[in-house]
Amino acid sequence: MRMLLKAQIPTDVGNAAIEDGTLPQIIRNTLESLRAEAAYFTTMDGKRTMIAVFDMDSVSDMPRIAEPLFMGLNASIDFTPCMNASDLNLGLEKIR
Repeated sequence: MRMLLKAQIPTDVGNAAIEDGTLPQIIRNTLESLRAEAAYFTTMDGKRTMIAVFDMDSVSDMPRIAEPLFMGLNASIDFTPCMNASDLNLGLEKIR
């Protein structure tokens, strides 16, 4: 299932992780693990934020994905199912 992952990193933890080099390492490892279709980086609610779209095989993958971000960056994590335009068209056809 296509999922959207939003990870937000508290400023103080992100600052320390940049200084000690762990932030880019954790982000890189996460994206490699996800085999992300797309990843974007921005700020939301005053926090460093990563948004990634990827295919989740099983909900049992959630801890494997989230725990390094929780433990290494004290991130808040949201998983949200999402669709691309093709998925939306298929879904709309099923309504008819």
